Amino acid sequence: MTEQWKKSSARFGWLAGAVGAGVLTFSLVTINDHSVAQPAAPRAPATVGVSFADVIDSVSPAVVNIAVTKTDAAAPTSFEYSVPGSPGGQQFRGQLPFEFFERFFDNDPRGEMPQRRTEGQGSGFLIDATGYIVTNNHVAGGADEITVTLQDGRKFDAKLVGNDPKTDLALIKVEASGLPYVAFGDSDKARVGDWVVAIGNPFGLGGSATAGIISARGRDIQSGPYDDYLQLDAPINFGNSGGPVFNVGGEVVGVNTAIFSPNGGNIGIGFAIPGNQAKEIIADLKDNGSVERGWLGVQIQDLDDELARSLRVEDADGALVADVVGDGPAARAGVQAGDVITRFGEHEIDSARTLSRVVAAATPSESSKLTVWRDGRSHELTVKLGEAQNDAVAALTPGGGGAQGNAALGLSLRPLTDGDRATLGLPSDVDGVVVAAVQPDSAAAQKGLRPGDVITRVNHQAVDNVAEVVAALNAARDRDETALLLVRRGDAQQFVALSFS
Repeated sequence: MTEQWKKSSARFGWLAGAVGAGVLTFSLVTINDHSVAQPAAPRAPATVGVSFADVIDSVSPAVVNIAVTKTDAAAPTSFEYSVPGSPGGQQFRGQLPFEFFERFFDNDPRGEMPQRRTEGQGSGFLIDATGYIVTNNHVAGGADEITVTLQDGRKFDAKLVGNDPKTDLALIKVEASGLPYVAFGDSDKARVGDWVVAIGNPFGLGGSATAGIISARGRDIQSGPYDDYLQLDAPINFGNSGGPVFNVGGEVVGVNTAIFSPNGGNIGIGFAIPGNQAKEIIADLKDNGSVERGWLGVQIQDLDDELARSLRVEDADGALVADVVGDGPAARAGVQAGDVITRFGEHEIDSARTLSRVVAAATPSESSKLTVWRDGRSHELTVKLGEAQNDAVAALTPGGGGAQGNAALGLSLRPLTDGDRATLGLPSDVDGVVVAAVQPDSAAAQKGLRPGDVITRVNHQAVDNVAEVVAALNAARDRDETALLLVRRGDAQQFVALSFS
């Protein structure tokens, strides 16, 4: 560069560019010789990050594509679902669990609901060399035909060994030997922030791998009584259902089952059944074709701060017993409505969901120690579990939730008649008063009370008429206490705490 060019460039200013190690950098040269910046130093290439190539090469042969056909009544191609925690309980519209549904007889001129064949695709993974494959119940459950395609192109017809709708797991089998397979890892050791790889059949593309991290544990999306999902940010979409989630060691730590999707596609929030839970369910399905679960015989709900104060519980941990099944295991053990279960066997109980899971995992006919909080102190009971049939386990009832109400409770009450019992589906021995109306935005409305609910107890005292309810509410208000109501709705009941403040 000539001296004249140097002076000119220093005087007028210019952008200097330099290419170093594949990186183009620029430096602004100022004018009038005040300060002449030097070109940025060439950068060395960034350190190569962790590659999942070896893991994917190792496990991919055991991941399969699953195609199914089902015959069922004509049904909508979408459904409404609400994801807990969404603003205002916002409703999102999502597709059915299957992709590429092919509808037949949609325009039946008779307006009838004919049978139709639907086709869907999902994912799964081999867990032994003889052809056992794990997938979702919503993929394989109720299928007329199941076809499995391996990574090498081989296709097999598969049969359903067993399925469990409550956890959305299914076990299918192909007749073959010497197949590649993968093993479950210990999902309890998986931590938020750990890398994971999901492999599956998104949108029917087949053999697709995505990576991300575990972004949360213990998620409850209210899909069933045993929700305990791993939340992932590894992109998964429709068709990944039933596919495996691997840790960096190539072990299965989860089974993909759901996504949060306001637009029908991936937005970075997916949910997987933890591997340890899946491993136990699959073992039962393999041995028995179904899942054997313990049964306690109670309806339970979570505590909130107001309920805890009403029950003189130090904190809001535990499962509040809203109802006890007559002559069930809990009733025979001495459990009462209003008890707070704080421990079951070796497990501390911090929520109704935790109690549901540990009871379900226990062996029927097994005796366990049960700790309950009643009348301001702990009681130790011994319960011999029954076996759950259909939906009867430690059933969660919907929680009251909501913000604290205003001074007025906002309730209009009327006597309970025999006609009400018949209309509301109540047994003849149920007494109480009927909620006739609920004022919008009142404490009662915000706690979820609605017309037709029946109040059977106030602050642990049975009530038979409106006067008794009013007197009990007034007494609670005068003592500056929260009113604890036991509310019956159909064949379920729950406690609701109403504040006057």
